[in-house]
Amino acid sequence: MSEDGWKAFLKAEGLNDWAVLHGGPTAVYRVKSLSDAAGLAQAFSQVANLDAKLTQISITSNLVTIRLTREIWNIEPQHVDLARAVSSAAKTHGAVAEPNRIQEVQIAISAKPEAIDSKFWQAALGYDRIIDGHALDLLGTGSSVWMQPLDAAKPLAHAMHVDVSVSKTQAKARVEAALAAGGRLVDDSNAPGYWILADRSGNKVCIVSWPDGATEANL
Repeated sequence: MSEDGWKAFLKAEGLNDWAVLHGGPTAVYRVKSLSDAAGLAQAFSQVANLDAKLTQISITSNLVTIRLTREIWNIEPQHVDLARAVSSAAKTHGAVAEPNRIQEVQIAISAKPEAIDSKFWQAALGYDRIIDGHALDLLGTGSSVWMQPLDAAKPLAHAMHVDVSVSKTQAKARVEAALAAGGRLVDDSNAPGYWILADRSGNKVCIVSWPDGATEANL
């Protein structure tokens, strides 16, 4: 795995519609109707070389979401040109980019390294493995699953939490909204990369702006 792909994407110009989430470059466009959304999805499908493995286009009412990959480590140099071509097609169809709506929800199942059971979760969920420790619903309707190794120093033998991957422009607002809704801050020592929050029962969620919020200092 290489970080070169997502770092190059973040540095590229002309990609204001896009954010780089755990699942790769993602954009959301608003149109006037479901019919217009279907038309925009059709236009995207005609972008040269877009029909690659794990590309996803989904429509709901008047929104179209497009992901150029479903895994950050699969980002390649050609994705920059593909993203620009998609943005151009959206503009031609009168669609409005809505970067504030870009997000991805991921379930993190944590265990000690020797106890990680990826095959069990893939079988139980009917998911496919795309890289070690990361399983994916190829229908695009379910959250991805990350098998996270627990630090050997932690007393827990297993744990589970939700990761919410959002754009760098939305992360702080999402944290503030969750806290205002009754959540509590568990750890912000890694902000703005991610914040760990919890509900009143102690169930945890990470609001994550990485890699979209990666700074020049760590690119």
